[in-house]
Amino acid sequence: MFRLSQYMDQLHRPSPVRRRRGPPRPVVIWNLTRRCNLRCKHCYTVSADVDFPGELTAAQARETLEDIGRFGVPALILSGGEPLLRDDLFSLARRARALTRVLALSTNGTGVIGAKADRVAEIGFDYVGISIDGIGATNDAFRGVIGAFDQALAGVRSCKRRGIKVGLRFTLTEDNAHQLPDLLRLCDDEGVDKFYLSHLVYAGRGNKHRGDDAAHTPTRRALDLLIARAAASHEGAPPLEIVTGNNDADAVYFLDWAAARFPEDRVAHLRAHLEAWGGNASGVGVANIDTQGDVHPDTYWSDYTIGSVKETPFSALWTGDDPMLAELRRRPRPLKGRCGACMHRAICGGNTRIRALQLTGDPWAEDPACYLTDAEIGVAPGAERLTVRPFTGDRHDPQPWFT
Repeated sequence: MFRLSQYMDQLHRPSPVRRRRGPPRPVVIWNLTRRCNLRCKHCYTVSADVDFPGELTAAQARETLEDIGRFGVPALILSGGEPLLRDDLFSLARRARALTRVLALSTNGTGVIGAKADRVAEIGFDYVGISIDGIGATNDAFRGVIGAFDQALAGVRSCKRRGIKVGLRFTLTEDNAHQLPDLLRLCDDEGVDKFYLSHLVYAGRGNKHRGDDAAHTPTRRALDLLIARAAASHEGAPPLEIVTGNNDADAVYFLDWAAARFPEDRVAHLRAHLEAWGGNASGVGVANIDTQGDVHPDTYWSDYTIGSVKETPFSALWTGDDPMLAELRRRPRPLKGRCGACMHRAICGGNTRIRALQLTGDPWAEDPACYLTDAEIGVAPGAERLTVRPFTGDRHDPQPWFT
């Protein structure tokens, strides 16, 4: 996850770089149920509105939750399917509130109304992320249900009325990239606190629709828009936290943007922060527990299982001797192709490995969704490069920063 607004802040209000001391405890994304009332075409869990056998029982879920708490996980994201359709969600969430520093809910938003919204507020979730993939009919086409947009928007408003921090979560594809400006305006109009843009990951139904992945030029345009909006928050625009996920090349793109507008010392400071972050966190700073209790390096690695919490505590699995986790935690990672030759490996960490695995069968092959050119990543000496004008002291220069 690339916290764009956080790193934009570093350009305006620099703070000391924090280095990791030892292996971090991961953020855990826990898919509590595969049941869902929508039929999203990019769903990585291939959920549906039916009961799925083998999901963790209430007792197994409580035992796992206690282990997560003892392990010292800093943040827990309760997800699905649609987590609000799990009968014991609120009892689990209430206990989780006491066990972890940050508690979040990832939902399609259609059920965060009325009494359920009251309970979300009462428990004290730090954040509710609501998935929306366009305005009106565009969203409904992605979500597979007419009226899903209006229901999700009602969920956003319910959260805002109750003082809950709420964000929109948007998966970028060729079919909806044109509506990104409208979604950012929606955030401002509704007082949304956070906007998360997810690049498409080839997993679940998302793998079947990988031909819809945003082409590289629209992806760059989307990043231009998000960077401009993040910058605008420092120029009087309403505050909006902007985050992107599943394409760590975004950090490199932002660094290049900053190099055209800020003095060299600020850019060097930003690079130090980005290298301390290190990019892709699969198997390092993020973990997934799926609905069956299987543990994965992140939510998209459903084909690779470290073990099951039904048999072994999560804490033991995460600190064990799993070979894939060991490779993911190597720095530098054993990357190949463009990713292996990239001069920005220390920033992006090799980007999203599951895309390479899905397309080539090799998790260390180059990520096909990296939208940076060979010249920009330093693998084509002498090739035509993006021409960046030197810093002039005027960040409001209306000209494009590249030619």
